[in-house]
Parts: sequence; C-alpha cells; structure tokens
Amino acid sequence: MVLHQPPHSIPVPVLASGDRLTRAEFERRYEATPEKFKAELIEGIVYVASPVRAFHGVPHAALITWLGVYSAATPGTSGTDNTTTRLDLDNEPQPDAMLRMETGGTSTLSADGYIEGTPELIAEIATSSAAIDLGAKKNAYRRNGVQEYLVWQTFENRLSWFRLQSEEFVLIEPDESGIIRSSIFPGLWLAVTALLEGRMIDVLNTLQTGLTSPEHQAFVQKLAEQ
Repeated sequence: MVLHQPPHSIPVPVLASGDRLTRAEFERRYEATPEKFKAELIEGIVYVASPVRAFHGVPHAALITWLGVYSAATPGTSGTDNTTTRLDLDNEPQPDAMLRMETGGTSTLSADGYIEGTPELIAEIATSSAAIDLGAKKNAYRRNGVQEYLVWQTFENRLSWFRLQSEEFVLIEPDESGIIRSSIFPGLWLAVTALLEGRMIDVLNTLQTGLTSPEHQAFVQKLAEQ
C-alpha cells in the first residue's frame, strides 16, 4: 500500500521594499514576520523600515511624551506609538505617533486590535524616510482626511506642521511666541524651537499652559458628554 504524504505547506513570502500588494496580502505576509520587523503599505507599495538609530529614537520619544501628556489630561483621546492603521485598501501605515478621538472621531478599533479609518493627528519622524513621509505618505494622509500632520526632519532639524484646509495640506507657522496650537485638539500647544533644541521641560510647560486654557476645559467637557 502506498501512503500519500500531505503536501508541504508553501512558505509565506517575506515582505520586501517595492512589493506591490493588496492590503490583505500585505497583512498575511506581515503576520509571518518577526515581531520587531516593521513594514508599511503606502499607495499599494511595501516599504520596509531601516533599523532605528538614536537620531530617530530620541525625537520619537519626545513626540510620544508630548502627546502622551496631552492624552492623559484629555479623557476621550488616545495617543499611540507605532500602531498599524488600516487607512484604506491601499494604505496600511504604522505612524511613529498619532492622536485620535476615542468617541465621536473618524477612526475605530477593529475586533482584531487594529486602528481602522482616519486618525485626526499623525506625526512622523523623517530620517531616511523623508521622501516617503513628505511624498506618497503625505498624499495618502491628505486624501484620507487626516486633519493635522507633523513631520520632524531630523537631519535638517526642522518640524513641519500641516493642517488640512479645503482638501489640501497647508503649512502652519508658529505664532509670535513660537507656538503652534492644534485646531483639532484644543490645548495641544507646541513650543517648536524648544522641541527642536531638546528643551523638553519648556515643551511640557507650554503644553501645561494649553491644558489650563478655557478651550481645553470646554473640549474635555464636550468629550465627556458624547
């Protein structure tokens, strides 16, 4: 009697930069990769991230601290770090940082733990990825209705804050005090020069001033009533 052996399972192909994939296939391959592996699907094309070095990790931590303090003081909002987001059928980015409304916002949590839809604010640290962050990714965020998009170019030590106006990203300049104030998250104030110079205590003091503003208090009350 001849015993028929079951066919060998076909290995899942590894993700490689430049692959053109559907979102479903991207997720299938991503699930088969090591946990520390990072890849994104932008406009249907795979981008595999380089190893993270200090000139990415240090500013990343600063942005996460700033957004984390705001989220802690603003119930109904949620800040995230490197969280995969199902933006649309061709885009599944993993933003360095984001801030979203948990209730009444434009994104939700899926049953399997992913963010789906459009977060209100996204921030990216642009080192070797600057061409992507300010090109295809920026366009995908704009088209999907991200309201505010921050890009910190670490080699140039420049922060660009874009606000969606009439379906276009408009660059917002700091006011005479060197501060940019979010239009989506009242009280989210950023002392831009202090951030770029690494003076985080000044960044957090400015944020604290925003958190005590009447606008922030009204926003917290509004979220509580939803």
